[in-house]
Amino acid sequence: MIDYSFSISDLEYFLLIFTRVSCFIFIAPFFSTKNVPRRLRAGLSFFISLLLYAVVTPHVVPEYSTVLGYAVLVLKEGITGLLIGFGATICNSIVLLAGKVADMEIGLSMVQLFDPLTNEASGFVGGFYQYGILVIMFVTNAHYYFIRAFCESYQLIPIGGAKINTEKLLTSLIQFMGDYVSIAFRICIPLIASILILNCLLGVLAKIAPQVNMFSVGIQLKILVGMSVLFFTIGMLPNIANYIFEEMKVMMTAFVYSMQ
Repeated sequence: MIDYSFSISDLEYFLLIFTRVSCFIFIAPFFSTKNVPRRLRAGLSFFISLLLYAVVTPHVVPEYSTVLGYAVLVLKEGITGLLIGFGATICNSIVLLAGKVADMEIGLSMVQLFDPLTNEASGFVGGFYQYGILVIMFVTNAHYYFIRAFCESYQLIPIGGAKINTEKLLTSLIQFMGDYVSIAFRICIPLIASILILNCLLGVLAKIAPQVNMFSVGIQLKILVGMSVLFFTIGMLPNIANYIFEEMKVMMTAFVYSMQ
């Protein structure tokens, strides 16, 4: 006969797993977008927790004496899931920075689009890059990697064993800030270079023909050149996605090791 017994201790252990998983799904890339139904996220968190409950052994709840002690364990698991998901989510801001720089170069810095996925306003180029990378993430099954990496975190951070090392966490954030700027400028450098060459040509034309209003002509030329560069560099989008995915892997790993 199959034993369906389920003790209070097993329930407490399952709830701790469910807390970490649900907090991760709440903030992780692709799963945290507004067009993913909340019921789907809740159901996915529940079934992933069931699978992890069968795999993560032994089912031993860390010792606690009061309800407040168990609440502290739940809070630790929630913070652990949020930090692991946050390590991947912050990498999406790289393309937004690249988009803002590109918008300033081509004269579209005042153009703001409402992003229904994040309920925030974003630039034209930044939204283009963000949606393109999101599609590539879905097509290449990169979201499966996030789930697999999260499940493997239980080997390094057992239930109730999270010890947040602020020094390692600060080092990871400083490392990300350096990569944040360098990767963003690496993404938009073709557009920056083309607009720089255009500015040099406009400066020469302003000296040759001072009677021509280069201000009104330059704005339209910058938009035309900028859109043309975006069109011809669209093939670089998979390489841009690789940069972002690699940074997500690095940051998730760094955040996990900062909680050991």
